[in-house]
Amino acid sequence: MELSIYNIKGEVTDKKVTLDDSIFGIEPNNHVIWLDVKRYMANQRQGTHKSKERSEVSGSTRKLIRQKGSGGARRGDINSPILVGGGRVFGPKPRDYSFKLNKKEKTLARKSALSLKAQNNAIVVVEDFDFEAPKTKQFSEILKNLQLADKKLLFVLPGQNKNVYLSARNLQKVNIVSASDINTYKIMDCSEIVFTESSIAAIGNLFNA
Repeated sequence: MELSIYNIKGEVTDKKVTLDDSIFGIEPNNHVIWLDVKRYMANQRQGTHKSKERSEVSGSTRKLIRQKGSGGARRGDINSPILVGGGRVFGPKPRDYSFKLNKKEKTLARKSALSLKAQNNAIVVVEDFDFEAPKTKQFSEILKNLQLADKKLLFVLPGQNKNVYLSARNLQKVNIVSASDINTYKIMDCSEIVFTESSIAAIGNLFNA
């Protein structure tokens, strides 16, 4: 697939870029995409939830009523789960939700997600640019020029760029990521992906290394 490259004024330049079919042109595997997104979201969970069981609730251990003959359920002390303020039965405990995928599966998931975006014409390539200092206004103007101001975007840079990152940090619908840190969740969580010219080559080096 061949795409035109835009400049920061939103104008089409004479330059074009060819997307690698082995990355942007494969048959998407929806199941692997789902697995990798599930893995990413599971790995974000802290798993620190905890409720107190009967033995952990503060209260007297005196038996409230006799074992039999009351006509109601048997219960012991005031910490009983059947009483208000008692312990919780089978409540949540701290646990690790993370799980792993094979390296080949994660690679296939990212390629499948990128191929889906390419099929939906949701990829824009812009010339490399930089800011002398962080300027959110300048970054917003670039998005307006590209007619992407109202869309949820993933902006892919070839490497770390502090000024560009700080310029976009306050924009809720823009996520800045370097090519080496791109993942399936971020690809699927946007409506358009904006690559800089150099980041296309960085993506190619990442998958073909």
